[in-house]
Amino acid sequence: MGSRGSDGAGPPRPPGDSTPAALGEEARRLTREQLFTMVATASINFSSMICYSILGPFFPAEAEKKGASNTIVGLIFGCFALVNFSTSLILGNYLTQIGAKFMFVAGMFVSGCVTILFGILDKVPNGPMFIGFCFLVRAMDAIGFAAAMTASFSILAKAFPNNIATVMGSLEIFTGLGLVLGPPLGGFLYQSFGYEVPFITLGCVVLVLVPVNMCMLPKYDSTPSKESFWKLILLPKVLLLCLTIFSLSACLGFLDPTMSLFILKKFKLPAGYVGLVFLGLALSYSLSSPLLGLISDKLPHLRKWLMVSGSLITALCFFMLGPAPVLHIESQLWMFVLVLVLIGFSLGMSAIPVFPEILQCAYENGFEEGLSLLGLVSGLFSAMWSLGAFMGPTLGGFLNDKLGFEWASAIQGGWALLSGLAIGIFYIAEATRQSSSSSLQNPPVDNEERTHLLASET
Repeated sequence: MGSRGSDGAGPPRPPGDSTPAALGEEARRLTREQLFTMVATASINFSSMICYSILGPFFPAEAEKKGASNTIVGLIFGCFALVNFSTSLILGNYLTQIGAKFMFVAGMFVSGCVTILFGILDKVPNGPMFIGFCFLVRAMDAIGFAAAMTASFSILAKAFPNNIATVMGSLEIFTGLGLVLGPPLGGFLYQSFGYEVPFITLGCVVLVLVPVNMCMLPKYDSTPSKESFWKLILLPKVLLLCLTIFSLSACLGFLDPTMSLFILKKFKLPAGYVGLVFLGLALSYSLSSPLLGLISDKLPHLRKWLMVSGSLITALCFFMLGPAPVLHIESQLWMFVLVLVLIGFSLGMSAIPVFPEILQCAYENGFEEGLSLLGLVSGLFSAMWSLGAFMGPTLGGFLNDKLGFEWASAIQGGWALLSGLAIGIFYIAEATRQSSSSSLQNPPVDNEERTHLLASET
């Protein structure tokens, strides 16, 4: 089993310990394995997000031409997440048996092949056949994505046991870069060359990265553990942290099938410029994530309040995104982009601290450290994110059809409001309970006893 000390040797540290010693000279110098791990993880973060986000500017409109309603488009996006959810739970439980490196590389290979397949769907006849193939290809893509991301989280946490939030926050730059480049690149390639070229180009890029990562990524071995998902997820704190992951993902997933259509109709922008609007959210998220990760590692006691405040700000921003009709404010492009920037920052506030918080909670409740536990936590994180990414576009597409984008976004922000209030109440109750317990263990000394003690000292 690995140690929570610096990269291996040394006595284990208390969970969540982020003292300067933990981030000392040895931790600041990246080993060759750590460097290769970061490069491999950055490649999957970037390639997966650019392949995912490329759909935003043009696929909903293209699907409408092929006979799919907004609700069906939402289900197509949601299908990816639902399959990802179940696959992440399964693969996280069997990570040590399958092997983290094999799962990572195989997931990338499947994702690259399926991205190319998605590019030829415009050749499929309109109507039910097109919709059916969309569901099938997205489900296959979800399996590959789940395998790569579950392995990625585990390998990263194994390589950087003391400063996982800092490293994850730093690597979110590449996630944000993929989200930033995907929409404008997809819109440009679609306008210039048609439907097929964006998918075939990016699919080939992902396939080229497969042999590179096979050679570069270190192999991590671990002994299988008897711990289960159910034991982990039934911890009250972990359950509420899962709600936080779910709510943030649902809010973000809501934007996939709905936002581009709203921008096209409301602001009359061409597809290429729609992609630029997505930059507001992606840039603010990717640029703020390293700082939020550093704060989360160096000041672990602030993680809880970052999550609470981030969730509440996200809820407020979604209420203002339309804006909600009850406010009687006319939507303007500059205001829309500003709210997206705030959403990107607030999502980072809530999402970055969650992984180390779940790990700390697992350690506190007797889970054995090692790659097996990291597989459980990363699988759980991916699964909850995927469940939210299913609910967000599915419910969002339905609400968008029935109520319009303004009301749909306001309602969608309710997920973040619910999770922010729930985790906030839990942390306040926990702090009160700990304070009461501390008072009972150290009862105050009354005046008579204090006088007796002073007399005995003299």
